[in-house]
Amino acid sequence: MRGRKPKPSYLRALDGGASHSAKPNPDEPIPPGELEHDAPPEWLSDEQKDGWRYAMKNAPPGLLRKLDRSVMVAWVCAEHTHRKAAEQVAKLGSLLKSAAGTPYQNPYLAIMNKQAVIMMRAAAELGFTPSSRSRVKVEKPRSGVGDPFAGLKELSDT
Repeated sequence: MRGRKPKPSYLRALDGGASHSAKPNPDEPIPPGELEHDAPPEWLSDEQKDGWRYAMKNAPPGLLRKLDRSVMVAWVCAEHTHRKAAEQVAKLGSLLKSAAGTPYQNPYLAIMNKQAVIMMRAAAELGFTPSSRSRVKVEKPRSGVGDPFAGLKELSDT
């Protein structure tokens, strides 16, 4: 195994290049478009759409790209299912009793725990956790200023 999962170059650049041992990949693709202005997918329930809007409103501006949509959907669906399962656990308790009086774990507790794992994995990928946020710096783009070095790669290839 290679060890820790490599951080994407754009996150490394936003982070200020904290890891000097990792060499940037000059050919790494950069996904176009920001996700924050997109509406939630139509097939989500109304409650899930509210979760999408909440996350978009509170996510760091400029962090999420259109390609991150599927991870965002996974987070929204897991958050919704986790909330519903947590409501059932709060209502019924962690332990239930069978008809014979034997206690057993509430099935909603297992659902709640599984969705929490999915939420945390997606949240870490999206920069939603405190530890992932502490490693990312998103700079606001300056209006009217383009990348002065954008055309250099094309010039060097000719």
